[in-house]
Amino acid sequence: MANTVSVLDGVNIRLRLVEPDDATYIFGLRTDPRYNAHLSEVTGSAADQRRWIEAYKAREAAGKELYYLIERRDTSKPCGTVRLYEIEEDSFTWGSWILDESKPRKAALESALLSFDAGFERLGLLRATIDVRRENKRAIEFYRRFGMSEIGSDEVNLYFDLDARAFSERRLELDQVVEARQEDSSP
Repeated sequence: MANTVSVLDGVNIRLRLVEPDDATYIFGLRTDPRYNAHLSEVTGSAADQRRWIEAYKAREAAGKELYYLIERRDTSKPCGTVRLYEIEEDSFTWGSWILDESKPRKAALESALLSFDAGFERLGLLRATIDVRRENKRAIEFYRRFGMSEIGSDEVNLYFDLDARAFSERRLELDQVVEARQEDSSP
């Protein structure tokens, strides 16, 4: 499995599997108030994050989880994370999606496309579930525009679903948005 999903190259970004040496960046990202308003609380230290990543690598090897560092292709500088977890027979949960201020334009869409491609096309899974905090209005709007279906809610979260067929049907259209010229084409 790891060979087909270890590095995912896009137009502007690359997703590569997280390594223990990424702990300091990830811990900083997850504890930065600009990015963590809608995340579960983070405690501990960068060393704790490193230990968590070391334990995660066993789940990765078992095919249960994929945790990606999002990097800019032009500089190889990290600009976020995304994770596929609870990988089961035909489904996965998508989350831990954070992008920092150094992300290139269209990185949100491109990172979603690349990571869903890993789950649906490369692993052959049929369904993804996503939970998002109710107050995370930007993410909710993105998920709806992306074509995800709201399937439920509780006091804290809304729950979305995306199936492989729906992703496949929208894929070409979404790829074209990413591949469009980066500059505004208006005169």
